[in-house]
Amino acid sequence: MVEHGRGRLGFRLRAASGAAGGRDEPLGLGGNRDGVLYVPDTAGPGAPILIFLHGATGSGRAHLRPVLGAVDRYGVILVAPDSRSGATFGPDVTFLEQVLEAVVDRVDADTSRLAVGGVSDGASYALSIGLSNGDVFSTVIAYSPGFVAVHEAEGRPRIFVSHGTEDPILPIDSCSRAFVPALRGAGYEVHFREFAGGHTVPPAVADEGIRWWLDDGTSGEPVG
Repeated sequence: MVEHGRGRLGFRLRAASGAAGGRDEPLGLGGNRDGVLYVPDTAGPGAPILIFLHGATGSGRAHLRPVLGAVDRYGVILVAPDSRSGATFGPDVTFLEQVLEAVVDRVDADTSRLAVGGVSDGASYALSIGLSNGDVFSTVIAYSPGFVAVHEAEGRPRIFVSHGTEDPILPIDSCSRAFVPALRGAGYEVHFREFAGGHTVPPAVADEGIRWWLDDGTSGEPVG
């Protein structure tokens, strides 16, 4: 039995069977709290997929802006589900499972290049879900995360973390600088990018995270 409350997904990686072609449409799965499927015109057959999780009190569409330029540039399919309002960890994982099952039947994608990412609290969730489901997600992209909560790790996804050195919301010393060394010590490949700034995702940093994922970690040098 899959334990959604412990971050595990029942979804099992399989080939995508949907159609190519640019689109921007609702997921059509969650009622008032739903989400967005965005396929840029630059996404060709067998495109990579990024599941992007938003921060607190937001929605998928409202928090797409940090990565829109990069996904357009690199031809990445973007899936941005809305969190379950007021819910615990389990219902979010259940909805994400439904989203994955639906999306792979709607797009022409390479599911071996499936990443989960996010910003702020969404980045924390991306780390927690990604490390719990490394058999599904090959890469985690976390912009300004606050924590990692993993009951039982599965697989070894590659990890990109960025954080502003002047972040007043999730201070870097008690967040990324605290857990990145622990992740590396546990054997994960982590690319850590610090930047001068606050609780934000500069366009160049957003671009770097997507590029690092698609280049298999060959671009740039890790910090720290």
